[in-house]
Amino acid sequence: MDLLHILPIVNASLNALSGVWLLIGYVLIRRKRIQAHKRFMLAACITSIIFLISYLTYHYLGGMTRFAGTGWSRPVYFALLTSHTILAVTIVPLAILSVFNGLKMRVAQHRRVARWTFPLWMYVSVTGVLVYFFLYHWFPSR
Repeated sequence: MDLLHILPIVNASLNALSGVWLLIGYVLIRRKRIQAHKRFMLAACITSIIFLISYLTYHYLGGMTRFAGTGWSRPVYFALLTSHTILAVTIVPLAILSVFNGLKMRVAQHRRVARWTFPLWMYVSVTGVLVYFFLYHWFPSR
């Protein structure tokens, strides 16, 4: 199996793992475990950066999969993909601000930005995995 066939599952796994780290980090901060929260949120950031590198590598190498679904699945898939893509771009500056303020212990600013960053980032993580399933398992083009 070549790299172009492996990278989609790697990308979906990294999206899922980032979502898990985010959720654990959220639970930890609700329990006032600040240092553990910090570690898991940084793990989510690192996982997302690795995802981005892998995603860009896949597309640089010519990877592209056309959606093969028909009927109801097409508008559902494209609505999901569109919202996923727009929010994926949107969370980059929000995540940077959240991490920056969190590391500087600017708690009020961190909370203000993280209140938006967390749910949007979770949505992007979950929908990234759903896009993978739509393309490669539920409506494969091969």
